[in-house]
Amino acid sequence: MSKILFVTAPYHCWGVQVVGKWPPLHLAYLAGAALEAGHEARIFDAMNKGLAFEDIRQEIKRFQPDFVMTLDYLPVTGAISTATVPDALRILDVAKEVNPAIVTLLGGPHPTFMFNEILEDGKNHVDYILKGEPEQTLKQLLAAIPDGKGKDVKGIAYREGGEVVSNTNQPHIVELDSLSAAWHLLDWDDYQYRVAPGGRMASILTSRGCDMECAFCSQRMFWREDWRCRKPENVVEEMAHLIETYNIGFFTLIDAYPTKHRDRWELFLDLLIERKFGVQLLIETRVEDIIRDADILHKYAEAGIIHIYIGAESADKDTLNSLNKGTSFEQNKQALDLCREAGIITEASFMIGFPNETWDSIDSTIESAKYLNPDIAVFPVVTPMPFTPIHADMKDRIRVWDYSKYNLVTPIVEPFEMTMDEITQALGTCYMKFYTEKVQEIVALEDGFKRRYMMSAFKLMMKDHGKHFDFSASGMPMHFTTDAFVSY
Repeated sequence: MSKILFVTAPYHCWGVQVVGKWPPLHLAYLAGAALEAGHEARIFDAMNKGLAFEDIRQEIKRFQPDFVMTLDYLPVTGAISTATVPDALRILDVAKEVNPAIVTLLGGPHPTFMFNEILEDGKNHVDYILKGEPEQTLKQLLAAIPDGKGKDVKGIAYREGGEVVSNTNQPHIVELDSLSAAWHLLDWDDYQYRVAPGGRMASILTSRGCDMECAFCSQRMFWREDWRCRKPENVVEEMAHLIETYNIGFFTLIDAYPTKHRDRWELFLDLLIERKFGVQLLIETRVEDIIRDADILHKYAEAGIIHIYIGAESADKDTLNSLNKGTSFEQNKQALDLCREAGIITEASFMIGFPNETWDSIDSTIESAKYLNPDIAVFPVVTPMPFTPIHADMKDRIRVWDYSKYNLVTPIVEPFEMTMDEITQALGTCYMKFYTEKVQEIVALEDGFKRRYMMSAFKLMMKDHGKHFDFSASGMPMHFTTDAFVSY
């Protein structure tokens, strides 16, 4: 029996971490696989505990593991996983500094595609990279390495004799319900949904994969165009276990595409309605499915879905086409209106910072966001991850190569007609101009769940946003300061 320590990168940035702390479900599944294979496992969630590398060093000394593993991701979908790569690699450096005999393992989207870059110079202390879906690969590695056969395992990359070796892919797990998350290894007091203080948050998986072709996303490539799902009955039973055992009040579905099959999705909703858990759910999905489900959106609300995120991205048809979203501005409007009618809070993203960005296009994005009128708007800076299709299209305009900056907040691409500093300024302008009007709309609502929820979310977003951006450069009236917003 071996001992394996799973560690999250101590990475922090403005974004999803502002409104809550999500449990590292990916590591919980890996720990479950290790336990199932008869090993001793521990999860050290440095990210959500707000700890540093020295804390990780001390934990490694205490536990004395045979293996240390980390992934390059932020909780939820892992959409900005590349930003955590430097910290993930530093974790493995620390492990080798504590004990050179520790076997170091790295997984996640970025290492899956960029294993050559990580391994080629031999400077990174990575013994094995687990490519793609990691649970079966991990089990096999833990069994093979003590026998000197680790390099025979499918689904890995490693360095040997100055060369990088990439083995053939591991077959995907056919039955996702065969996976078991090691929930008991998590410190549940760490996972709070800050929008509703005191509400413990759990992440849950109902499917893996996506067959959409969004040019900025790795989901389709990482899962090799494969979409698999769990049985709704099993998902609901797992939710019941988490509610009863850990007093969970909020669930985030981390699926990239949970609503793909309507019959399965409606069954899931019906089961939740039947069980009357009294919990609330946050999901991400595609606008065409919301439109498809117009006649059952009441079930979304009855099942506890309070918050839906969609990627609107742009009102410009050429930009949407270049992103391969497969949706239209008109569809975005229809879906958001339908959700509003169903009483579901909506969040939509609008990208900025494209190579062809101008101040006129920034103004157009702001006006589009106002017209679509989601309850919450976010404005991610376009970030061409090095393994996505848009990277090749934008490579000549990329000016930042420090992966820790690939966080959807820092400008990476220099537009032809704007400076990088102007994109940062534009980001502040987008938020302030949208929320100047939105906050007045929400303040005017009668007191109730939506008003309280929205004001809590706004305060968190804007208070933290003000620490990272200079709004004085945005051209906004000085009377609308972050402090004034928070005082509502």
